Amino acid sequence: MTRLLSALALSIGLATVAAAQAPVEIKAHTALVHAVAFSPDGKFLATAGFDKTAKLFEHTNGQLKEIRTLTGHTDPVYCVAFSPDGKILATASLDKTIRLWNPADGKQAREIKGHTDVVDAIAFSPDGKLLASGSGPADKTVRLWNPADGKEVKNFGAAAGANSKSTEGHAGTVYSLAFSPDGKLLASASQDKLIKVWDVPGQKLLKELKGHEDGVTGVTFAGDNNTLVSVSQDRTVRVWDVGGGKETKKLGPTPDDLFAVCWAKGTKALATAGYAGNLSVWTLAEPKPAFAVRIKSPTYCVTFAPDGKSLVSGHDNGTVQYVKR
Repeated sequence: MTRLLSALALSIGLATVAAAQAPVEIKAHTALVHAVAFSPDGKFLATAGFDKTAKLFEHTNGQLKEIRTLTGHTDPVYCVAFSPDGKILATASLDKTIRLWNPADGKQAREIKGHTDVVDAIAFSPDGKLLASGSGPADKTVRLWNPADGKEVKNFGAAAGANSKSTEGHAGTVYSLAFSPDGKLLASASQDKLIKVWDVPGQKLLKELKGHEDGVTGVTFAGDNNTLVSVSQDRTVRVWDVGGGKETKKLGPTPDDLFAVCWAKGTKALATAGYAGNLSVWTLAEPKPAFAVRIKSPTYCVTFAPDGKSLVSGHDNGTVQYVKR
């Protein structure tokens, strides 16, 4: 959470791998945007703002048009995530709640409570039957929920009793979560410099990946169930063999602390975003980015459009910046 204290406003920068035209600025939230997510069909973009709102933008013909503001959270919104069928939008907040919305009309369908601190990360399983969440320093847990009824399925890292301490859970804020393509694994990245890989069907810790020298701020599976990519405030991108529990590649150092990472399945590209405003696209086969652009505002999140050719990143200068192919 300390990584966000200097942010005062927000922006979203959109760029393409194939071109780097000047961004077209569109006014968005009135405070930092901490997360962005495209709907599975690419027709909508959701944003999470520190102005306590989430917003929906229509994405057509290479343009973004704001269509809806979702209100209800009582503190800054940290996360947004669409269900695999696009029928549910999940948001999470400093107010310790997760809320589920109907993107079609903007109405709240459910409020999920249980975390005792900020909900800093959320992710739907590939089949949409589970919603994972990760929380801040006073909580530190990774939890699984049933989005159909809002009930908790599993609390990874919870103490077994009033006087006991967990040996599996993280020792710091959970910054990022990612399900494997088959939904059997869940990776969590934390301020404690660790990545934990959880066995979802078995509901237990499977692997612990060590190597980063500072907080791990982003994690994503890269094309298969065994290749995991992480980014950190240590300014490195690392590739992991989950089965072997080993680091296979390290890229960097990057120009700034990295806060986000995402993978494009179709184009097999990786995007990273950093605090100095650097937005980069990597192939993982090369030691340097294939494409990079710097936006003069700290960058906190990044996501590819479903086509894998365009991407959106969230900043803190109060605009939506769009770069057309």
